Amino acid sequence: MSSWDDLYPLAMPPSWVPGAAAGIVSLHLIQKLFFPYFWADLRYLLKVLMYGLKVEMYRLQGKIVTILDKFVKLAEKQPHKPFLIYEGKVHTYRDVDRRSNRIAQVFLHHGALKKGGTVALLMGNEPDFIHVWFGLAKLGCVVAFLNFNVRSRSLLHCISSCEPKMLVVGGDLLGTLEEILPNLEKDVSVWVMTKDTTFPSVHTLLDKIEAASEDPVPVKRQSANNLKSSVLYIFTSGTTGLPKAAVISHMQVLKGAAGLWAFGATAEDIIYITLPLYHSSASLLGIGGCIELGATCVLKKKFSASQFWSDCKKYNVTVIQYIGELCRYLCSQPVKEGEKNHKVRLAVGNGVRNDVWREFLDRFGAIKICEFYGATEGNICFMNHTGKIGSVGRTNFFYKLFFPFDLIKYDFEKDEPIRNKHGWCEKVKKGEAGLLISKVNAKNPFFGYAGNKRHTEKKLLCEVFKKGDVYFNTGDLMVQDHENFLYFWDRIGDTFRWKGENVATTEVSDVIVMLDFIQEANVYGVSVPGKVSFSSSLILKKNTSLDLEQMYKQVVTYLPSYACPLFLRVQEKMEMTGTFKQQKVRLVDEGFNPSTITDPLYFLDNSKKAYVLLSKEVHEMILSGKIKL
Repeated sequence: MSSWDDLYPLAMPPSWVPGAAAGIVSLHLIQKLFFPYFWADLRYLLKVLMYGLKVEMYRLQGKIVTILDKFVKLAEKQPHKPFLIYEGKVHTYRDVDRRSNRIAQVFLHHGALKKGGTVALLMGNEPDFIHVWFGLAKLGCVVAFLNFNVRSRSLLHCISSCEPKMLVVGGDLLGTLEEILPNLEKDVSVWVMTKDTTFPSVHTLLDKIEAASEDPVPVKRQSANNLKSSVLYIFTSGTTGLPKAAVISHMQVLKGAAGLWAFGATAEDIIYITLPLYHSSASLLGIGGCIELGATCVLKKKFSASQFWSDCKKYNVTVIQYIGELCRYLCSQPVKEGEKNHKVRLAVGNGVRNDVWREFLDRFGAIKICEFYGATEGNICFMNHTGKIGSVGRTNFFYKLFFPFDLIKYDFEKDEPIRNKHGWCEKVKKGEAGLLISKVNAKNPFFGYAGNKRHTEKKLLCEVFKKGDVYFNTGDLMVQDHENFLYFWDRIGDTFRWKGENVATTEVSDVIVMLDFIQEANVYGVSVPGKVSFSSSLILKKNTSLDLEQMYKQVVTYLPSYACPLFLRVQEKMEMTGTFKQQKVRLVDEGFNPSTITDPLYFLDNSKKAYVLLSKEVHEMILSGKIKL
């Protein structure tokens, strides 16, 4: 009699299958243990490569596709889809396309603009900022985004540095225009976003837009010959001095616009933009990113912490943009019920501190924080695609292959990279802070600053590791840990980050020394609760006294609010370094404590709109947070 096994023999697997299965399990365990981020890194790298290949394919086919080209195609493909929502009003893709056509037609017939000419744009956050930007781009113009917080002499410097043929000013910034108009170059044609004006030799734009045609201008005006050609100037304070006009190419715009997509945003997302449009985060990552996705964005005139979440709920926002300070402001708001009752799933930005990052997630729910690093004019970018708290991104062998960079040793006293006896720079070890530099080559070029060859050359480091190599000096100190996560450590030189803006101490001191009783001003950063603020050491001219009323009037008139020194310290003698530079280290260490500093100290009391004597009581109230800064 046959057994069951004889009648129905079991199919035995080949002898190699158990071994293979064990091998796969072992490899999986090894990967989890020693390479925990392998798949996340691979997915991110493939995304980056796919985007690069797509752009390269267009180039090989003889096509130059810019972000404006993509927008025009979307206006044809999805004309009725909302592109902008501003103060409750919806502007569809077709609406924005047609209004930008009107503006292009106005300047085509009235502005005498040539392709490649520069136009400076001084406007706040409003739909017409984008209409003017796109309209000028359709004429093949380079648009310079001016920071509307910058005033007087600094603003005139910004305008002259990019040599515009025309200046377009928003209707709510006529006061700023009035300040600079007498000193503006006579060959700059000025247009204001109003129907009438009392300014002599100033053109109005709104009335002409209404009468203009919606027809597109000739395509040859807007078509780009090269993705490396200039399309924007975005101002940055860099590491020292007055703002500089960073040259932005079509390629940089495309790279910036791919950021939201790389982090996982889709065409179905609604993006909330509260950052100023003159900033690359709002214009390139925000508006450009919205176009790259074919999505919708909600534009806010000005960031409001109290209205932020109600706006997100009202407009079903799914993606928000931030800077570190923005997250802190939101966390500082009084706790309300239902704070997690929203649809926001991604928060994209940079500069958020570890403690604020954690508090933000605990309080507002499971939002993926997408921290990134990238200088406006730089040729390197990092993206934290894993969500590691505090990190600006990750690196690995393959990433460095495509985007070569290094962290090198830096001498803080001499304010320059350390070179060995052979003259070469030296890399820091993992866990040590080093100056971030990125290699300049054909694939990762540095376009420099408009009208400033000296500053462009100053940002480049030559002969770094070998003869003939060139690197972009970011001016940022970074740390790479043993898991290859990167962390922002600090800025070098004389620039500090305040309320999302990089502010040069030299810009502040230049305004202060304009006063007739100031001999010298040394501006530096001091730590106050939760941030770094400005303090200024002052040397008075002989036979003069400190006029606090005049000092207050000077800084609030000529400086953005975030750049006004919070503290003043009057000294008899200014300390200098061995190379005749102002000594800041001891001043920074001493801070603003009236108990240990014998020099007279003063505090900018915004409630009194004046500088007042800094007493021990006021000092304690600042440290305890009773006085809001």
